[in-house]
Amino acid sequence: MRFLLAACGRLVVTEKQLPELSVTHTIREKTKLLNRVRRIRGQIEAVERALDQEIGCADVLQLIAGARGAINGLMAEVMEDHVRAHLIDPAHESDPQRAHAAEELIDVVRSYLK
Repeated sequence: MRFLLAACGRLVVTEKQLPELSVTHTIREKTKLLNRVRRIRGQIEAVERALDQEIGCADVLQLIAGARGAINGLMAEVMEDHVRAHLIDPAHESDPQRAHAAEELIDVVRSYLK
């Protein structure tokens, strides 16, 4: 059986454990994530309607920008939860430097995806 090493260099899991670990936060946040996806679907449908109705390009661009922002927000949320669940949760890290580094990583991801 092979072992996989997480990016932080501390967590070692077997391949059999990996699927269980990889979905815990998405299952826990399933309702909230699905609601976000449904809102995004509505935004994409608004873009489609605008194109179908030959709305002006500035308005279409605004709709696309809104949908992109929503997708980025969803990505940031899932990535943050992934870091906290599978790499390091700053709230439960005993090493203050590692906790601070994890918070910085989460902040950078949020900023990048805005």
